Amino acid sequence: MRLSAAPRFLLSFVLLFGFAAGARAVDSVPAAPDLPVRAYALVDYASGRVLADKLGEERVEPASITKLMAAYVIYEAIREGKMKLDDQVLISENAWRTEGSRMFAEVNSRVPADALLMGMVIQSGNDATVALAEHIAGSESTFVDLMNKWAKQLGLTRSHFMNATGLPHPDHYMTAHDIAKLARALIHDFPEQYARYAIKEFTYNNITQHNRNRLLWLDPSVDGVKTGHTSSAGYCLVTSAKREQGRMIAVVLGAKAEKDRVSASQALLNYGFSFYTTRLMHEAGVALAEPRVWLGDTEKLPLGLAEPLGVTVPKGKAEGLKSEIQVDPQIEAPVGRGSVHGKVVVTLDGNTVAEAPLVALQDVAEGSFFSRLLDHILMLFHKLIG
Repeated sequence: MRLSAAPRFLLSFVLLFGFAAGARAVDSVPAAPDLPVRAYALVDYASGRVLADKLGEERVEPASITKLMAAYVIYEAIREGKMKLDDQVLISENAWRTEGSRMFAEVNSRVPADALLMGMVIQSGNDATVALAEHIAGSESTFVDLMNKWAKQLGLTRSHFMNATGLPHPDHYMTAHDIAKLARALIHDFPEQYARYAIKEFTYNNITQHNRNRLLWLDPSVDGVKTGHTSSAGYCLVTSAKREQGRMIAVVLGAKAEKDRVSASQALLNYGFSFYTTRLMHEAGVALAEPRVWLGDTEKLPLGLAEPLGVTVPKGKAEGLKSEIQVDPQIEAPVGRGSVHGKVVVTLDGNTVAEAPLVALQDVAEGSFFSRLLDHILMLFHKLIG
């Protein structure tokens, strides 16, 4: 499988990291809530900044949250044309016998991939997940190899998978930080597929099952993402909510009761939206600068952002944000659309809080021989007087 799509997300978002890791929170932001869970993390979607956490780097059993990693691999296979939503997927005996939650597909039947995805996302069906894994990679073990390769590509440095479903295994683990990073990648890279996670119920084989994420009913701003539970992992939940311009991702792991993972997730989201605000600094695809381009068939090169630049800061601080456009001193054709020629730097009180690459919004081909000759003369003249 091609492994070039993951950096697409990383280039867009890693540079938008909010405050430096050692920056002190301002007095207006109180301490994060004390929650009855083993580990948690609250992450700002726009920047990836961890706003609050408890043992966020501790390796824990993720249970069915594992299926977010499986889903990422499946969605990439669809993007690459290696699987279609109308593929008829065989339900092998191995998939049918997989223990745990099920969508109740019949053994040796063929089920459309789209229905299996719904069963995996909404019903957390282990049978559906294994069937899709076998369809894409031939076996679940080979599919798990792809999961681990994609985890590495996405920067999930403290995650390792032994199966596609999240069934317990000593060498199968994630961290709250890695789960939040994975959720960000999935939301960003596959927005059409992410819409599945807001669906509250799905019926297959005359059996209707409800999405286990209770916050879909309790909080209208919540639009995903995944639950998990085993006796050893406890009750787990990764949730995403969007309010006004901001999106937050909350991860809670190891709650002792189902109600605790719900209340803890709600508390984290409320904390984030109560004390932080997101300011959209620049839209994507809008020319922020038009510098001179040398040796080209045109003199101006529009530069802008490939992704919207949003910055999350404590409430009351957004008015102090300042944006500076920094363009490379000399740009020469040919220029490819999307190539980087500078950056946007956002500061607050003199400190850099976000950066994003400034990219070409169009191609610029080489100019004619005579126009390039003239430009060479002008460039030499500029160097002599500069």
